[in-house]
Amino acid sequence: MKINPFAYHLWQRFWAIASPYWRGEERLKAWGLLALLVVLLLGQTRFAVMLNEQTGEFTSALAARDEQRFWESIQFCVVLLLMAVPIFAFYFYVRDTLGIHWRRWLTNRFLESYFSHRQFYELNASAIVDNPDQRIAEDISTFCSRSLYFLLIFIGSFLQLIAFSRVLWSISHELVYVLVVYAVSGTLIIVVFFGSRLMSLNFQQIRREADFRYSLVRVRENAESIAFYRGEAQELHQVRRRFGAAFKNYKHLIRQQLGLNFFQYAYSLLNIVLPSAIVASQVLSGELEVGRAVQAAGAFAAVLSAISLIVENFESLSRFTAGVDRLDTLARVLLGPATELPPRKGSTIRSAEAPHLALQNVTLHTPNYERILVQNLSVEVKPGEGLLIVGDSGCGKSSLLRAIAGLWYAGSGSILRPPASEMLFLPQQPYMQFGTLRSQLLYPHRTGTVPDARLLKVLEQVNLGDLAARFGNLDVEMDWEKVLSVGEQQRLAFARVLLFQPRYAILDEATSALDSANEAALYTLLLEAGTTLISIAHRAAVLKYHTQVLELGGDTGWRLHGAGAYRFTQ
Repeated sequence: MKINPFAYHLWQRFWAIASPYWRGEERLKAWGLLALLVVLLLGQTRFAVMLNEQTGEFTSALAARDEQRFWESIQFCVVLLLMAVPIFAFYFYVRDTLGIHWRRWLTNRFLESYFSHRQFYELNASAIVDNPDQRIAEDISTFCSRSLYFLLIFIGSFLQLIAFSRVLWSISHELVYVLVVYAVSGTLIIVVFFGSRLMSLNFQQIRREADFRYSLVRVRENAESIAFYRGEAQELHQVRRRFGAAFKNYKHLIRQQLGLNFFQYAYSLLNIVLPSAIVASQVLSGELEVGRAVQAAGAFAAVLSAISLIVENFESLSRFTAGVDRLDTLARVLLGPATELPPRKGSTIRSAEAPHLALQNVTLHTPNYERILVQNLSVEVKPGEGLLIVGDSGCGKSSLLRAIAGLWYAGSGSILRPPASEMLFLPQQPYMQFGTLRSQLLYPHRTGTVPDARLLKVLEQVNLGDLAARFGNLDVEMDWEKVLSVGEQQRLAFARVLLFQPRYAILDEATSALDSANEAALYTLLLEAGTTLISIAHRAAVLKYHTQVLELGGDTGWRLHGAGAYRFTQ
C-alpha cells in the first residue's frame, strides 16, 4: 500500500517536534503518565461495555414485564456508575497533568533557542516566520493538548473497537459488514473532497488572527506616540485591514465547513437508523429480544465511532495540522542543527575577539543587500581614544553601530572587537524592562551583589537621586517606560554604564533628550571611569570627549578627522 505523501510529511513534522520530550530527561515520568492513562482507558472501555449490556438487559426486562429482572439490572447499573465516575474524572486530571508538563518542557526548549544567538532579533528581519511570540505562547500549548487528545482518542477507539466488535459480531455478522463499508466510504469522501482545502484555510486563519492581535499590541505599546501624532485614523485603517483579511479568510473557511457539516451530520444521524433497520426483521420474527437490538445499536455506534475518527474529527484535525505546520517552521529555524536562519544571499562581515576595537576594510550593506552604506572603512579605536561618528541623517551611522555591536553583518571585511562583557550599547531610546528599579540599574545582568548604597550613589551621579524615594524603594515594580521621561530613561541607562564600567560604551544619540549640563556631566563621568566612547551625536560640545571623528558622506564614502581640528557645519 502506497503511503500518502502529505500524511507522511505531516507525521515527520509532528514527530520531529514531539519526540525529543519522549526520549529526553523527563521520559520516565512522561511514559509513566501515559501508561496510567492507557490503564484508565481500559477501565473506561470495560465499564462502557458492561453499561451497554445492562442497557439491553433492562430494556428486555421491560419488554418482558419482568419486574425483578428490571430492578436487578438497574441496581447493577448504579453500582457500575459509582465505580466509573472516579475513573473518568481521574483520567482527565492525569491527561491535563501530562499535557502541562509537556508544554513546559517544549516551551523552555523553544525559549532557550529563541534567546540564543540573538534569534529573537534575527527573526524580525526574516519573512520566514511571522509572529514567533504567538507560536511559542499559543501554538505550543495547542500542539501539546491536541496531540494528547488525538493520541488518547486513537488508543481509546482501538480498545473500544476490540471490545464492541465482539459484542456486535455475536449479535449480527451482517451489521459488521455494513459498518466496515460505511466507515471506509465516509473516510474516503472526507479526505478527497474536504482535505487539503480546509487545512490550507485553517493555516491562513491562524496566521491572520495572529497578525490582527499583533497590530492591536503595537497600538497599545506605542499609544503615546500615536496620540501625539493624532494617528488614530491611520492606525484604525491598519487594524481594520488586518481584521478584514482574517474576516475574509474565515468566510471562505465557514463555507468550506458548511459542506463538511452537511456530510458529518448526515453521516452520524444515519447510524441511528441503520443498525435498527438491519436487525428489525430478526426482532419482529422473535429471533432477537428488543434489548439485544438496543445493545446492537449501542455496539454499532461505538464501533462506528472507533473506526470513523477522521470523519468525526476532521475539522479539529485540519486546525491541528495547520498548527503543526506553523510550529514546524519555527522549529526548523530555532532548533535546526546550526541554530540559525537560512544562509544569506551575500557575503558577511567577519568578526573576531581582540583587545581593542578595529574595523578593517569593512563594506556595510543593508540587511537585504539592496544598498551599500559605507565602503572599505578602516578605523581603529584603542582604549582612551574615543570615536565620534557624524554625518547626515540616513547616511548609515546607526547601521554602523549595529555592525560594531554584531547585529548587522551584511557586507565584507572584518571587525575586531573586545568580548561582549566589555562593551555596552546605549540607544537613543533606552530599553526599560518591566520590573524593579534595582533590575533596571543591573540590566542586562540578571542578578548582582551590588549594595544598595552603591546603587543609590550612582543614581545621584546621574542626577536621579530622588528616584528611589519617589517610587518607594529600589524593589518597587513599575512600568518604567511609562513613568519616566525619555531624559530620565537616558540618565538611568548611563547609570548602568557607571555601575559596570565596560571598556567600551557605544552611544547612539544617547543624550538627545538631555540638556547640555546633564550631557557634559554624564560624558565626564564615563571618561573618569576609564570607558572608551564610540558616539553618534550632533552637538559640537561632545567633541572634547573624543579623539577621532569619523564623517560618513552618505555616498558610501568616509573621512577620518582628529577631534581637535573638526568643525560641525550647520
